[in-house]
Amino acid sequence: MSHTPGTGTRSGSFLGEVKDAVTPRATLLVLGVIALQLLFIASYVGALHDPRPKDVPFGVVAPAAAAERTLSTLERLPGSPLDPRAVADAADARKQIENREIDGALVVAPSGRTDTLLVASGGGTVLATTLESLVAQVERSEGRAVRTVDVAPASDRDFDGLSSFYLIVGWCVGGYLCASILAISAGARPANPVRAAIRLIVMALVAIVGGLGGAVIVGPVLGALPGSVVDLWGLGALITFAVGAATLALQGVLGVVGIGLAILLVVIAGNPSAGGAFPLPMLPPFWREIGPWLPPGAGTWTARSIAYFKGNDTTVSLVVLWAWAVAGTVITVLAAVLRGARREPELPPQTG
Repeated sequence: MSHTPGTGTRSGSFLGEVKDAVTPRATLLVLGVIALQLLFIASYVGALHDPRPKDVPFGVVAPAAAAERTLSTLERLPGSPLDPRAVADAADARKQIENREIDGALVVAPSGRTDTLLVASGGGTVLATTLESLVAQVERSEGRAVRTVDVAPASDRDFDGLSSFYLIVGWCVGGYLCASILAISAGARPANPVRAAIRLIVMALVAIVGGLGGAVIVGPVLGALPGSVVDLWGLGALITFAVGAATLALQGVLGVVGIGLAILLVVIAGNPSAGGAFPLPMLPPFWREIGPWLPPGAGTWTARSIAYFKGNDTTVSLVVLWAWAVAGTVITVLAAVLRGARREPELPPQTG
């Protein structure tokens, strides 16, 4: 039986390389990637495959004789798409829409058979269109007609009102990618408080530049969004830093796994629940509940408020973003300080 010299050596070397490559840590990371992949599919398809309006805040302005009947009709619609409430007059309905308290309103004519539907496509074109279709069906069933007035119209260059969402996605991507690069460029974990502080400072500078760049692109360059460039710049800087600081914090506590967790929170859970492709009232309950508390959702709401609603109703969303920024900063620094303290060698006891 012949034997080729060196074959056994090469085979052993190859098996050794395989053994070195397929470590328990590498296996767990690969399994983690598969889990993120499946969660991505489940989250996006679960949130966006069957959008339906549910309990949309909706005003009704009607004469006393017709108000109760109109409210009752809208409340009994199959699937409870609307959450109707009485509003004093058309001016109050407009004000509530501009303040983002309601998403639309039906103004019933005291005489005649043509009513007025107030919508705000700036808050989401799909939702405005859905309200038009829904109310038109109700009006036809009662032998009435309806005309639509857009109180806060989306820009002609803001197709389906998606520019705000894509702007926020870009800022979020910049935040976690920059933080990830800073975290892994010199080791998987911050070695000391100084390095952690430097990374946070760099992250802040990147956020300021990226925030300005995004605001200028969607505003003066493309004309996709109206609203104050300065306000959008501030929002962009805040959300980029918030996502970046949160990523640094998770990476500082959990190592490279923390970067995966940041992607889970921001991309897999945050993007489909942000109310971008479909506004929050059209999302399933789970995504509707978590969306406002994650950076993409808080950012999308604020960007649309700046662009179309005179900056109204942004307090909660801005507090959410500041909370992410502050918590990320504090945890990043604490993780570095605690790790540095553990690594310091114990001082020998002093004698005499």
